[in-house]
Amino acid sequence: MSEHISNKLIRNGQLEDNPWRLYQPDPASGLALPPDTPGWMIELSLWKALFHAQPERKCSVGIVMPSDGDCNDLLLEAEALRAREDVAFIAIHFLQYGDGRGYSLAWMLRQEYGWRGELRAVGDVLIDTVHYLARCGFTSFVLKQGHDPELALESLRAFSFHYQPGYPDPVT
Repeated sequence: MSEHISNKLIRNGQLEDNPWRLYQPDPASGLALPPDTPGWMIELSLWKALFHAQPERKCSVGIVMPSDGDCNDLLLEAEALRAREDVAFIAIHFLQYGDGRGYSLAWMLRQEYGWRGELRAVGDVLIDTVHYLARCGFTSFVLKQGHDPELALESLRAFSFHYQPGYPDPVT
């Protein structure tokens, strides 16, 4: 079972097709990882429960955490995530666009825990928040349904000067 998040994503200053879908395990079969095929995201709790379940896995997965989740839940796993080659990215799922916890979580992942891989914003991600998400360390974005990804891509170029330190321009 799966749920497509959106059909477009912004990554590296480009619009791309988004083949990633959220894996929902079938309760009848118990805990199980998605098939060993490309394009699967799994929730952090499932990844933690099955951390060593498929060491021979060939296709990487994206790890998804809600922005209102316990930050320590992901941060405690950050070192293990960094060491794994089967983690394609960490996605923070914004339940509400105004919830700042996802911004803080991204900043902590980058600054305190050294996550250098892709960090993706998904969920209630609006055009006018993309630039600020990038300033906190997000490198890819999947917008809320109904929002124009072309306009969001333009919003990454909205400001030419920043007073506070931040991450490199995600549009380069």
